[in-house]
Amino acid sequence: MNIVDLSRQRYTTKHYDKSKKIPASQLEQLLEVIRNSPSSVNSQPGHFFIIDNDQARNKIMPAIMEPNKARVANASHTLIFCVKSPLDDQHLQNLLAQEDKDGRFKTEEIKQMEDQGRRFFVNYNSANPQAQYEWESKQLYIVLGQLLFAATAIGVDSTPMEGFEKEKMDELLGLKQLGLKSVLVVTLGYRTVDDSNASRPKSRLPKEQLFTQL
Repeated sequence: MNIVDLSRQRYTTKHYDKSKKIPASQLEQLLEVIRNSPSSVNSQPGHFFIIDNDQARNKIMPAIMEPNKARVANASHTLIFCVKSPLDDQHLQNLLAQEDKDGRFKTEEIKQMEDQGRRFFVNYNSANPQAQYEWESKQLYIVLGQLLFAATAIGVDSTPMEGFEKEKMDELLGLKQLGLKSVLVVTLGYRTVDDSNASRPKSRLPKEQLFTQL
């Protein structure tokens, strides 16, 4: 696998072939990539809704802006990325218990240090609800990058989108009652043969404008 070639191949899909579905085994791989993605102090603030049928698509469609409606309608799967709101003590205790179960702590002292360090950074980034939301959202964009690259690696096309009404999405999915807020939407599937973006050359600034060697 040549990672540079993969980075060149990936593009934002504009038109999906609704007749093509992601095999369950490949979808499971992508969900595992999401689950294994890094986050600041292992805070794991994300929750992800999986949309794979017309009833669910129709439910979220009022929150999707044009021209993204057609992409959601025709993609094999749509994922709604959400964060905890708030990132509360119950979540932090759950994280610590899972880390303990997974054998991350050799001593009780190390366990308590991990908990204290995480709580420090959570509090540092939670001066108000908006600040906490923005910090949590950054963690989901790390997940997004992992997902897009992984999808390309197994031949799945993708489209990340911020073109949706967050408050409407939160309302449609009852997120407030679940202690969640939406952040972004990602469609996954397979391009149509005439997808206009597939044949366009990739355009990126040259290395000389991007990198400075100190």
